[in-house]
Amino acid sequence: MTVSQPVILVTGSDLAQEALDLLTNFEIIYAGRQPSEDDLCLLCEKHDPVAIIVRYGKITARIMDAAPHLRVISKHGSGIDVIDQKAAAERHISVQSAPGANAAAVAEHAWTMILACAKSVLPLDRRMRQGHWDKSTHKSVELEGRTLGLIGLGAIGARVARIGNAFGMNVIAYDPFAKTFPDGCHSSSLDALLQNADVISLHCPLTEDTRKMINSDTLALCKKGAILVNTARGGLIEDDDLLRSLDNGTISWAALDSFTIEPLTAPHVWQYVDNVILSPHIGGVSDTSFVKMGTAAASNVLKVLAEPLKNEGVLP
Repeated sequence: MTVSQPVILVTGSDLAQEALDLLTNFEIIYAGRQPSEDDLCLLCEKHDPVAIIVRYGKITARIMDAAPHLRVISKHGSGIDVIDQKAAAERHISVQSAPGANAAAVAEHAWTMILACAKSVLPLDRRMRQGHWDKSTHKSVELEGRTLGLIGLGAIGARVARIGNAFGMNVIAYDPFAKTFPDGCHSSSLDALLQNADVISLHCPLTEDTRKMINSDTLALCKKGAILVNTARGGLIEDDDLLRSLDNGTISWAALDSFTIEPLTAPHVWQYVDNVILSPHIGGVSDTSFVKMGTAAASNVLKVLAEPLKNEGVLP
């Protein structure tokens, strides 16, 4: 008689082999690249997973209720705002994340976007392809001596800060929860940061306190011509307000790697704004971080499943 293995549901189409090597005692079910709530509910009802590893999509109370033996929801990365944490707590389901696993990848992507904005990489490329030679008229933004303002100073923000310091920038950060600041990075209030920063880079989680924190009021404080980069969460920005700031020159360039609704629907207004650089929320996905996030997510699953059941004090 064959004994079936417990199931782990992955809301994606793959995991790093190194992660799979940790989970050989489980059956892995993939939900695909863009699973809907209905898709995930059907898979939970069919397979009754003990764990969900979250790559894409949101995990709602309805999905949790479709998996009566679910014990852990493990994020393939650090952002757990896509998981209904209140619903998980009410159902005694552990929520785990992998902070820092993709920090290097996101920090590198943030700097790629900062430099692309400051050095006009995309418009210069377009002009060259159209036959123009703008050497006598173009002037890029030199970052040395300019101010880099970081909103959020976790593992990613701290890396971005250190790189800014290496560029010779004045680095300031707003993070009411930060206990330490990297060398060369100074604490700032949010208002002071917005008023003084030539480059603003977002690295904070999406919470009720930070939702739409970049809006008409905060953008009005910004230094004219500032660059805004978001490799965190799309919900941090009020899109219509940013669009107006880009149009009137308050913000000279924006670079966006995350969006309020993902995947970005087409046609979308950002596709037609020349001073916006777009990428499809891939800042945290590199060859190395894919392995780090996968193994961290798998290890978190194993850690929780090795613990005795706490639900109502009943042991398995």
